Amino acid sequence: MALSQYDWYILGAVVCLTVVSIIARSSYFLFGDHLPLPESVRSALRYAPVAALTAIIIPEIFPWSAQGTPGLDLNKLLAAAVAVLVYVRTQNAVFLMIAGIVSYGLGKVFF
Repeated sequence: MALSQYDWYILGAVVCLTVVSIIARSSYFLFGDHLPLPESVRSALRYAPVAALTAIIIPEIFPWSAQGTPGLDLNKLLAAAVAVLVYVRTQNAVFLMIAGIVSYGLGKVFF
């Protein structure tokens, strides 16, 4: 089976994006010792994982509708609250995930 011009274009785009992604992600590991970041940038980057997780979790708990108002899934909200309470009590990320999954599953069964 021969590839069409369109297939080669898609394949080339995927390969180019893969190479660019690998270069961008590995550049800090390769050149990080030679190009140190200023302390202000280092301190700001400490909050990047929290910001990324917040950007993923909040829209899942409070999804926006077409009218522009957030909907509310009480089961997801309850599971998130239980997970946060477990984390505050135990300071263990594994228990946080287990508590969130179990409480969400129980909420789906009983509500």
